[in-house]
Amino acid sequence: MLSNSELIQTFVRQSCEQQEVLLANPELRAESVCGANQLFAKGEGLILTSRLVAASLQFSAKCSSSHWNELAAALVEQSFLMVGEPDQRHFYTFQYDKIPQGYQPHCTESVMLWRSWWKYRQRIVQVTLPKDLLIRTRNTWYPIRNLGLSDGILFVQTFGSEIQLHTSDLVIWLSKKA
Repeated sequence: MLSNSELIQTFVRQSCEQQEVLLANPELRAESVCGANQLFAKGEGLILTSRLVAASLQFSAKCSSSHWNELAAALVEQSFLMVGEPDQRHFYTFQYDKIPQGYQPHCTESVMLWRSWWKYRQRIVQVTLPKDLLIRTRNTWYPIRNLGLSDGILFVQTFGSEIQLHTSDLVIWLSKKA
């Protein structure tokens, strides 16, 4: 029997290959209905969907699901990145985007980016053009120059702009692979 993580990863992989799904375990059920793959969680209802007949594949994932971290990780692993804000049903849209070679994508609360920053901080501040951590803004990846945290707000400085995020905001970022 597939674990929850394995079932979610299989669902995403088969959807990427535009295959219909039929998977289940005691907590999750995946099936194809009317040209869409749908993943349901016990007690939560629909938590992830993808249209198989769309011109460009995209996913909708429910951010209020207890399986959110597993959903986001499986999607990011396949290079599907969160775009925009959640809709009224608390679903984020994930679209395919090429990840620069040599980087590991992450979709986490911004506080996790701040924690990673401290790991790289000494090396980054000594380099003129740091490229250990990148953040996506305006549909482009930018190197992070500096991070600051004040009153629950994370200030991310890139070349050309400053981004303000609450520590609980979701953010897509990249770290260099070891």
